[in-house]
Amino acid sequence: MSIIKIRLNHKFEDIVSVDNFLAAYKEFIKGKMNKRDVRDFSFCLMDNIFLLHKDVVNYEYNHGGYQAFKVSDPKPRTIHKASVRDRLLHRAMYRILYPFFDRTFISDSFSCRNDKGTHSAIRRFNHFGHIVSKNNTKTCWVLKCDIRKFFASINQQILLKILRKYIIDEKIIQLLEKIICSFYSVRQGVGLPLGNLTSQLFANIYMNEFDQFIKHKMKIKHYIRYADDFVFLSENKNYLESIIPAIADFLEKELKLSLHPNKVFIETLFSGVDFLGCVNFSNYSVLRNSTKKRMMKRMKIRPMVKTLSSYIGLLSHSNNYKLRNKILEPFIENYDKFV
Repeated sequence: MSIIKIRLNHKFEDIVSVDNFLAAYKEFIKGKMNKRDVRDFSFCLMDNIFLLHKDVVNYEYNHGGYQAFKVSDPKPRTIHKASVRDRLLHRAMYRILYPFFDRTFISDSFSCRNDKGTHSAIRRFNHFGHIVSKNNTKTCWVLKCDIRKFFASINQQILLKILRKYIIDEKIIQLLEKIICSFYSVRQGVGLPLGNLTSQLFANIYMNEFDQFIKHKMKIKHYIRYADDFVFLSENKNYLESIIPAIADFLEKELKLSLHPNKVFIETLFSGVDFLGCVNFSNYSVLRNSTKKRMMKRMKIRPMVKTLSSYIGLLSHSNNYKLRNKILEPFIENYDKFV
């Protein structure tokens, strides 16, 4: 669906060079040197890098398996962790591919991109809200959608077909295929692992097809996507209702994805729209109650300076002054214990 104007100029040799592996290693180890598997790999670093390089250039590389573990952030998810050797290859490919593909993405795609993120997405949402509501003089309707089991439903052959439109070096495609097909969810050929750095990029490449359809075929201006969550803003509720079938049809036919049946809503901005962890109104945003409770619980169980800083940063982007003070108060009173 996307309009192909550029193709990747980098060659296979650029990605798998020893220099690129070394640069990828420097990025990869940040914050990880306390991990035993990373320390073990680093102990014989050059031997491991040269062996990885040799295996890849001789077409003898095979992606290993995954270690699965569950997290709650807040809903339960299964993370699949690859070996250090495989993750180093992921990083090496990512550092070459990301800058290229990022140029192909629309500006209103905010997930896993440099200088983007949830705060930028919410600011854009508020900006669109002011435009559509004509500075709060008209009703602004918001269509909010979510894709059912997004990462577990990505079709690997469709993803590879999309990648081939941008990458003409078949050796790069073959290496990407080894990474993509190293995992499957419910059945062979379907799914990407939560945990791979490359999965974040692949998901954006996959959904860029949908973004281009929305922007260039349907010509919708006020649209924002963050991973598998996306919203449309309009002053016409009937119009938003009318586009749902076209959205669902494209996702199903072109990407083999489906809208979550219980997560498609049309609401007014005046009543508040739950999007990206905040309830967003025309002039302000507040954290949803479940997020507030989770923050207070974590600070009570494990009050750390790093955790506090991240929460204060999050709260600075919304109208939650009382909650901010509530979190700060016990920290200040017991500062010596926390640090």
